[in-house]
Amino acid sequence: MTEITAPPRFRQGAGRLCLDYVRTLRYRGTPRAQEELADGAALAEWVRQCGPALDAPRAPVEPTGAVVREARALREAVYALVAAARTGDGAAAAPAVRGRLNRAAAQPVPVPRLTAEGELRWRADEPVTAVLALVARDALELAAAPALLARLHECAAADCGAVFLDASRPGTRRWCSMDVCGNRAKKSAYRARN
Repeated sequence: MTEITAPPRFRQGAGRLCLDYVRTLRYRGTPRAQEELADGAALAEWVRQCGPALDAPRAPVEPTGAVVREARALREAVYALVAAARTGDGAAAAPAVRGRLNRAAAQPVPVPRLTAEGELRWRADEPVTAVLALVARDALELAAAPALLARLHECAAADCGAVFLDASRPGTRRWCSMDVCGNRAKKSAYRARN
């Protein structure tokens, strides 16, 4: 009997961990904006789905409301830093933005270990804090990499607002996801022609 698994809850594929994290505010800047980190359970699920495969040293504790608010503030700091860096001046990000990211990046990150089965697993005493430290570090690295910043694009779908790293050879990718926004645009263009 095959086990049926639920589809992933959060969208991935933006090309960087920090950009996937920014996408937890779906449809940013539109009237349809949706908060995907609604509570501690959602934040814990994002860490489980999008972070490295963690072995928790004890039973996971659902993040508190304060941790969720801080996680959302970190997301907005990542967005602000990337937006400033895309203009060519990452230093233009507000001092509070840089401070928040620097503090988050200074937290302990997951530590790798190889299992007896040859799988790479990660361990963190505080999984949410550790994965958010990875997000912050990734954002700082991205903001300081002009070659990567030149490959950041906004999704061509008018109602999406997602930013993604275009790793295609020609650098002409238009949508954050061909499966979602790209498909929708192609269907719409097809209907308009027929």
